[in-house]
Amino acid sequence: MSSIFTKIISGEIPSYKVAEDSKNIAFLDISPIKRGHVLCVPKLEVDELFELPVDDYNSLMSFTQRVAQGLKRVLPCKRIGSMVLGMEVPHAHIHLVPINAEHELSFSNVKADFSSEEMAALAKAISDDLGSDV
Repeated sequence: MSSIFTKIISGEIPSYKVAEDSKNIAFLDISPIKRGHVLCVPKLEVDELFELPVDDYNSLMSFTQRVAQGLKRVLPCKRIGSMVLGMEVPHAHIHLVPINAEHELSFSNVKADFSSEEMAALAKAISDDLGSDV
């Protein structure tokens, strides 16, 4: 059965896409813990990050680094926190979250709520910043 991420990749489900290349996609999390919470997802559907073939893993890491750099330029912060959990969706992915303090990188925090207009504008800003970088 296809994961929700596979359905986003195929275009069956809409997303606030910020970047895409031949092997990976990045989009805003629809239940963000902070403004700018992005998911970087390999197009190859595997359950766990470390199940990815080495070339796909390296591609995802390089892609994620570029997305994180663009995210930090658009949403100034001390760091871009990253997490690999993957329990909620059986498809490998990396969470990127702009943070100024360690406690901000927690799923126990109240979820942020943004309008679809705010999400679309933020996705466009990040995508525009990345341009041809990704």
